[in-house]
Amino acid sequence: MSAADTIDDVEAALVEHAADGIDFDGLVVEPANGGYRWETPGEQLTVSEDLLRERAGDPYATNWYYWEHVVEGHDTPRRAFLRWLEGADDIDVPERYDELRGGHTSSWGELAVTAVLSEGGQRRYEVRHEDDLGEDVDAYTDPLEARHLVKHDDEGRYRPLSTAPSLPHGWAFVDLDGSDLVQTVDYVYPATVSNWHREREGELDVDHWSEVAGRQSGIYSIVEQLDDEALEWAAEACCVDSQCVKRREWDKSEDEELDVPRGDGEFPCREPCSLFIAAARKFTTLEREDTREYTFELTPAEKEQLEDIVDAVADGRVDEIREADVNEGANRYRARFLRAKRMDEHGLSGTPTYPEDHE
Repeated sequence: MSAADTIDDVEAALVEHAADGIDFDGLVVEPANGGYRWETPGEQLTVSEDLLRERAGDPYATNWYYWEHVVEGHDTPRRAFLRWLEGADDIDVPERYDELRGGHTSSWGELAVTAVLSEGGQRRYEVRHEDDLGEDVDAYTDPLEARHLVKHDDEGRYRPLSTAPSLPHGWAFVDLDGSDLVQTVDYVYPATVSNWHREREGELDVDHWSEVAGRQSGIYSIVEQLDDEALEWAAEACCVDSQCVKRREWDKSEDEELDVPRGDGEFPCREPCSLFIAAARKFTTLEREDTREYTFELTPAEKEQLEDIVDAVADGRVDEIREADVNEGANRYRARFLRAKRMDEHGLSGTPTYPEDHE
């Protein structure tokens, strides 16, 4: 549709709806003195029908038309999300239009979503990995493609958690309308727009750990036995910004909060996910073991090296440590040297895990 066609549609809609009154985003149009009262934050005057038609290209008119006749869907997550993207509830129309002409970008997890002003006050949208802003990447227009593009990370490894901060790079969905944008985002981060909207409306239904654990069955029913301290360790391991871009809203129960950071994500996590349940099952079995005392012979540097190795694995930094950087405790050659020196068939420092089996 050309700009002229869009303005013609705005003109027709203005005349049609002015009789019943328009009050939207700072624009007021209503019958007055045989014509119409036109009011915006910058002006107030009475106009004839012909002059009202001439106002069809005004930003306040095209903004009204876009939201009320193109986007529509009052009280829907889609509309709320699109308005949030351009700050429609906080920024007046002229300022918004100024920003939209150059592209207004918002973050959504690892996504950068850009809204751009198009012909006749329409909006077009683009979404890509936030690290790829300004980069020349492969362009797509069909939201369905997103389902396949985000299944694996940059190394080709399957992503079991869609909201893990491992979104692959190298693609962009361009020239999207509002519906296609929201569908694309939903394929990348399922249900995040709807849950975000429910939270904003005070309607987010949170299922806490005690409820979710209580309804597990089969091999997962044992997660109910995970004690309070281990549950906090599990949340610290799985549910922080470095592991998931959601913001955790669930706790042990409605009355018992977990003393673990919730994360800074824009959209909420309303219940422990299936990956957390699977991890919790393993943590539960591990916590069943009694502690033992072991005696190891290590130099101070070797003790610190073991701690470096645990940190590197836990933080996912192993692949970042260069082979030539032997000052890093988790360096591969350093680790191999430690294994050659301190490990044999009985384990670390020659100490068996179960000494009784070797008596």
